[in-house]
Amino acid sequence: MLKKALQNAPPARDFMGALRAAHLRTGLPGLVAEVKRASPSWGIIGVDFDPVEIAQANENGGAACLSVLTDEKYFKGSFENLEAIRRAGVKVCPLLCKEFIIDAWQIYYARTKGADAVLLIAAVFPHLDIRYMIKVCKMLGLAAVHDEKKMDLVLGIEGIELIGTIITLVKTFKVDINNTKKLLQGEHGQRIRQKDNIVVGESGLFTPDHITLYKKLVSKLFWLGCQL
Repeated sequence: MLKKALQNAPPARDFMGALRAAHLRTGLPGLVAEVKRASPSWGIIGVDFDPVEIAQANENGGAACLSVLTDEKYFKGSFENLEAIRRAGVKVCPLLCKEFIIDAWQIYYARTKGADAVLLIAAVFPHLDIRYMIKVCKMLGLAAVHDEKKMDLVLGIEGIELIGTIITLVKTFKVDINNTKKLLQGEHGQRIRQKDNIVVGESGLFTPDHITLYKKLVSKLFWLGCQL
C-alpha cells in the first residue's frame, strides 16, 4: 500500500545539495532549522505552535534545510505536521523527517508524507539492518542522516554521504559542543575527508556564538551543516 502511495508523493529534493549550496553561497555552515513543539529536556517549547508558520519563517530566514519532528510520544510531533509543511509551499528547503525509525515501512511512509530525508540512528541497528535501511533510502531518493555511536560501522558502509554527530548527549541531555570535534579527530576525520562526506552537528545549538564556535572547530576540515 505504501509503495503504491509513493506514486502520488512529491519529488524528493536534494538535502545534501542544499547544504553544499548554502555553504558555497555564504562560507558558513548550512543550517538545518528545526520545527519542534517539545522535547524531553525542555518540555513544551511553544504554546502557540504553528508548524507551517515556523517552517516558512525558517526558510525565509535563510535555512538550508528543515528538520520536522514527527515523533509524538517525546516531541509532540506528527506526520500531519510534515505533510502540512510540504503542502503549504515550503519551496526551497528539503525536509528531514525526524523520527525514531526502526523498520523500513517508516521510511516509505515518511516519503509519502513529503520527506526528502530521514534520520537513521546508527546505534539502533545491527550491521546488516542499517545497510538495508540505507539501500531503501537510496531507492526512494532520500538522504540518510546518522548519529555517531558506531562511527567505524558507518564509515565502512558503501554509499554513506552524510554523517550526523550528536552534540546533545542522549543519555544525560548534556550539551557538549566539542563532541563533534572529538568524533572527527584522527583516523575518522581522515576517512571522512577522503570520502568527501558531509558532516552535520546535530542539536544543541541555540545562539550565533554557538555557530561561530562550531565553525572554528571543524569547518576548515569538512563540508558542514549545523542543526539548531
